[in-house]
Amino acid sequence: MPPAGAAPLVRWREAHFPRAAPWHSAQGAPPPGRVLPADESLSRDAAYRLARGGTALLWRGDYPGAGRLLRELGSRAAREPSPAGSPPGSYAAHRAARARRAAARGALLVLLGEDLGLDLPGAPDVRRACAEAYGPVRGPMVVALSELLGVLGAHQWRRTGVVVPALGARIHPHYGVFPPTRGEYVRLVAEAPLPAATAGGARRIAFDLGTGTGVLAAVLARRGFGRVLATDVSPRALACARDTMGRLGLSARVRITGPALYPEGRADLVVCNPPWLPGDPRAPLDAGVHDPESRMLRGFLNGLDGHLRPGGEGWLILSDLAERLGLRAPGELRELIAAAGLRVAGRLRTRPGHPRSRRRADPLHAARAAEVVTLWRLAPDRPRGRAAGRRGSPARRRTGE
Repeated sequence: MPPAGAAPLVRWREAHFPRAAPWHSAQGAPPPGRVLPADESLSRDAAYRLARGGTALLWRGDYPGAGRLLRELGSRAAREPSPAGSPPGSYAAHRAARARRAAARGALLVLLGEDLGLDLPGAPDVRRACAEAYGPVRGPMVVALSELLGVLGAHQWRRTGVVVPALGARIHPHYGVFPPTRGEYVRLVAEAPLPAATAGGARRIAFDLGTGTGVLAAVLARRGFGRVLATDVSPRALACARDTMGRLGLSARVRITGPALYPEGRADLVVCNPPWLPGDPRAPLDAGVHDPESRMLRGFLNGLDGHLRPGGEGWLILSDLAERLGLRAPGELRELIAAAGLRVAGRLRTRPGHPRSRRRADPLHAARAAEVVTLWRLAPDRPRGRAAGRRGSPARRRTGE
């Protein structure tokens, strides 16, 4: 048994000798129970049979060969038919297919050395990317090649950054933090009319709940809020948001805190961009898309009235993709708003500019093509204008077309 707190070991035999190394998974996946060394001499058919049967493959060939096999494993898993009874084109079937593909790809492993380097012919230098993603851990350790490729991709994002036109700057997302590549929700926050109660310059306070990279907190600071409190449950997101504020020179005005959803006190404006789809996340970046049982959405709505200054507003940025996929009933969001004692003071809407799907059978294509992202301006309901408040003011519509 490994000592308490020690990483579990991956064990295999190589050249008739037993070998072992610590296992590492950023997703918290358990170590594989059976591991075989593999190289180019293993046929793709045999590799896929082993992977689908639960045997992991520790790659000992060259790095380009590992990439080719990884693509083959994913492609074969994607071609497998859905289980009998799965509704064709449904989001559940789509997620099941993605999970099957991820499991097949996750069966291909590599061994990182003491310095987190990858000692395979033709391999790039992965040490800096691994140090950024994994922190002060030391090797050797076994990781899934698919995870390592995600680490390398995140390193590139972090190095070059993502251009955010609403800020006139770049945001540099860290590994495991959702990048602000969909600019429509940032644009809505940058353009929405501020509540009248926010007049007061340096005295204005805003909250950004679930800040991620900190992009919306930075937008609020640039819009003149004297103090912005940004929260997140993820340590990676908190570190990324602090880095963002340092790069933009906003550290003195934006305080990053967590893991509670709401900070203490009240604000003139509370902004929340929760994950847009109800459901359980299956990977670190999934937490930016899936909200289990809509807990974050409900937490924001139910806590808003108690965290607003007089005349303040809450801004909820949410896509209608969940309704279009049948994951949230039509009208359910308005019911949640009313149940929290809130009214709709106004709405701004936009259509995201999705690139066209390359796959005609993409089950999400139709929903994405019709998707609308809305900024809901919410305020505490009052006994007198209750009915009118629930009807809301005429919606202002903005399109990204």
